[in-house]
Formats: sequence, structure tokens, C-alpha cells
Amino acid sequence: MSYPVLLHIQPQTGPRNRLTTAFRPLLAIPHAILSGPAYWSSRTGGAGLLGAAAYVLAIVSWFSFLITGTVPAGIRDFTLYYLRWRTRALAYMALFVDAYPPFGDGEYPASIQIAPPPGERDRLTIALRLLLAIPHLIVLFFLGVGWFVVTVIAWFAILFTGSYPSSLAPFAIGVMGWALRVEAYLLLLVDVYPPFALHDEEFSGGTDHLPTRAAAS
Repeated sequence: MSYPVLLHIQPQTGPRNRLTTAFRPLLAIPHAILSGPAYWSSRTGGAGLLGAAAYVLAIVSWFSFLITGTVPAGIRDFTLYYLRWRTRALAYMALFVDAYPPFGDGEYPASIQIAPPPGERDRLTIALRLLLAIPHLIVLFFLGVGWFVVTVIAWFAILFTGSYPSSLAPFAIGVMGWALRVEAYLLLLVDVYPPFALHDEEFSGGTDHLPTRAAAS
């Protein structure tokens, strides 16, 4: 069985766009304001306007689950919308994709699939959700530092060689997938405890979503 949160990133083919890569930190600002900056700074810099709303709604969902065992469908729909947007923005900010993300839903080489929890929700794990997520948040803090370093190296590599180093991509995409699984867990979209794994066939759906090394321009 697969984990109910799956990240998909289509391979980047052809030469990378050095110009948009050079200005990526500036070009990504509108999406960072709305969906939050890349993971390595989002824990201290906020989750953006959409993310802030999603986390407020997660608190509403938390109380609703504990009291009634249900949550309004509109809250889940909005949270899914935020995570889809965040996935596209992160893929762009982390240099996995050159295409500019749409504002709102739309076709994009990066996407996320989140399956609804089957059957009755687990109120106990929902009640303790934040405490249960602490080990992941600690690990992701250090992985996020590594992701930041890898992204800086990749930024220079694309500018000088026209390609994202293939040896660094599995780690970077693995951290992104791990972070999104934990975020979906924190936002009460899933009840299954996230795996402590970067790339696990059972949870990541394999490695076919890794970007290939593009030819130098």
C-alpha cells in the first residue's frame, strides 16, 4: 500500500532556463507571499497567506473532530487547494521546474495527490497530532538546512552548466516529499503516520518523478 500523500514531478527535459533560474528568488516572491517560502525558511517565515488560513482552519477542524467527529467539507477542500498551490510553488522555488506556476489550480509538472482517510477518523491521533509530529519536525529542520545548501549548489550548477546535478535531485525531492507528507498530516488531511523516509518505494511511488539531467545549453 502507498502512503496517502504522493508527490509527482515530471522530468525536466531540454536545457534549463538560466535566465529565470538567475532571477528565481525574485520571480517566486508572489507565490512565496501566498503559499509560503521554501521549506527551509517556512518554519520561521510563515506559510504565506493561504497557508496561514489553512492552519487556522486546521485548528477549527481539530476542535470539530474532537467534538463532533466530523469537519465541514469546505475546510478540507480549501486545505487541499493550498497544498496543491504550495507543491507547485515549492517545485519552482527549489529549481525542479522552470515553468512559472499558475495562480490557482492549473496544469503544471509538479502535483500532489492526497487520498481521503478511509472509514472513521482516529480522534486520539487527531487530539495528539502536534505532539506526534514533533519528531518529524525536528528531523525536517536539519534536512531543510541540507536542502537549502543543495538548492544553492544547484542554482550555481544550472547557471554554469545548464543542468540540475542529477546526484543531488533525489535528496532534494525526497525532502520536499517528506515535508509535504508531514504538512498534510499536521493539517489533518490524513491520519496515517508519515514514514521517516526520503525515498521509499512503498511511500514515494518510486523514482520516476525525479528530474533528469538536462543537456547543457
